[in-house]
Amino acid sequence: MPRVPDGVTGCAVTGWGIALPDKIVTNDDLAARMDTNDAWIRERTGIRERRVGGSTASLSVESGRRALEVAGLAPEDIDVLILATTTPDRQVPGTSAAVQAALGLRCGAFDLNAACSGFVYGLVAAQGMIATGARRALVIGTDTLSRITDWDDRNTAVLFADGSGAAVLEAKEGPSNILSWAIDADGTAEMILHADIGSTIVMEGKEVFRRAVRIMVDLGQQVLREAGVRIEDVALVVPHQANIRIIDAACQRLGVERDRTAIVLDRTGNTSSASIPLALVDAVDAGRVADGDLVLLAGFGAGMTGAASLIRWGRT
Repeated sequence: MPRVPDGVTGCAVTGWGIALPDKIVTNDDLAARMDTNDAWIRERTGIRERRVGGSTASLSVESGRRALEVAGLAPEDIDVLILATTTPDRQVPGTSAAVQAALGLRCGAFDLNAACSGFVYGLVAAQGMIATGARRALVIGTDTLSRITDWDDRNTAVLFADGSGAAVLEAKEGPSNILSWAIDADGTAEMILHADIGSTIVMEGKEVFRRAVRIMVDLGQQVLREAGVRIEDVALVVPHQANIRIIDAACQRLGVERDRTAIVLDRTGNTSSASIPLALVDAVDAGRVADGDLVLLAGFGAGMTGAASLIRWGRT
């Protein structure tokens, strides 16, 4: 997959925001209704609590509004809205239409479903639109997985949750701050993690684990090679927040220590397309990312999809 070529209009992340429901569901809450306990969940997933509630539209509006505020932009400044979600509020129309109206945007809007890889897919799509003439894009990753989770199935109920994260991308002079990207999909693996319309998530955990680690490592290494960057040069890795064992295994193979990894999984659970922006914004707000730092985003999702991108942090 490509390094962003010279000569095209570049872009930078200039705004960001998140939204989480107020309701907290702890491991002890789950243990009260199924055969599990806090220690079992923490050991296998790294999760101690997750947020549940809200709609995909309401959470998207909240995170999107915050991203616009950080960027210092008005709604009419945005040229396109991309909403990455696997849990739309309705089958038709796309939830992006409701978000566009609520935010007061005057632009095109569409949903993008690449499951947990969706936010990075959205960044790549937005970058392409900026390269061909758009000036500003709002990319939002939101999922309300609690609506498609079987809360009596301990294999999935302990993992999934709700949340939203957003980013504003703006055109800039000179090279793009998105240095390289890679996206992938393998439809032969769709049944190992899926939810039929009107049903709940079904997952083959061991097979997902095996494929997820390989996808994150392979795509992470691809974008580093394309950008001509060593892993030692990366200040922060932001992985999909699915399972702490997957994160640890992938980062170990990439050669990344825990202190260079953004992790919010323990507090948020797996929020699918929201998980990478939630972890990224948490690290930015904590002062872990400085202008000029290289940030590697890497994720995987149902499909099975995969996506990675290398970003030089900074508004210019």
